[in-house]
Parts: sequence; C-alpha cells; structure tokens
Amino acid sequence: QVQLVESGGGLVQAGGSLRLSCAASGRTASIYTMGWFRQAPGKEREFVAVINLSAGGTYYADSVKGRFTISRDNAKKTVYLEMNSLKPEDTAVYYCAGDPRSVYRGGAMSYWGKGTLVNVSS
Repeated sequence: QVQLVESGGGLVQAGGSLRLSCAASGRTASIYTMGWFRQAPGKEREFVAVINLSAGGTYYADSVKGRFTISRDNAKKTVYLEMNSLKPEDTAVYYCAGDPRSVYRGGAMSYWGKGTLVNVSS
C-alpha cells in the first residue's frame, strides 16, 4: 500500500503564495508519477500538475501554468506544489496523487491523499 499525506494548505489573500507538500510512504517504489488535483465547491475534480519522479518532466493545466510549480525531492519522498499569484478561483481542496505509469495520460491516478484546503480571499 501507498500512503500520501498533504500539508501546507490554508487561508491566503489574492496575489499571495502557498507551498503544498505531499509525503509518500509505504510501497513508494511502485510510484513513477505524482500529481496534484483540486476540487472546488460544487465542481468536479480537475487536474493541476504532474511530475515524473525519475526524469523530472512536468506538465500543467493551462489555468495554473506560469503561476504554479511542481517539484520533487526523491530522497524525502516528497512532492511540492509552489503556488504564486493566487486567485480566488484557485480556492479548492488540493489532492496529491501517485501512479505506477511512467507517463501520465489523463484520468484518475491509483493512489490518493485526503486533501488539504486552500482558501484564497479576494
């Protein structure tokens, strides 16, 4: 089994920054990609960013490109999401996810954290 635990969410004013962390434990050798997803109130969960843990390649949703940065520290088994220039529409529960596929091509990942709330006030 794989356990993913997010941290770093909170309340921030528009234009501010937050850094989310996701710590992985358990059978982490089975994870090749990790990503962040979010779900705003009344909306469906959406993809935010993904990173390949080996090569470090990244991919972002258009809505966050240029503002968010995903990174990883393999020694710490932790993935980060640096969020800058936050907007009220970024308010959501942010979920960390991991997957055994080396290339993420969409859809749900195999392992999920419980989420952390990000609230951006205007």
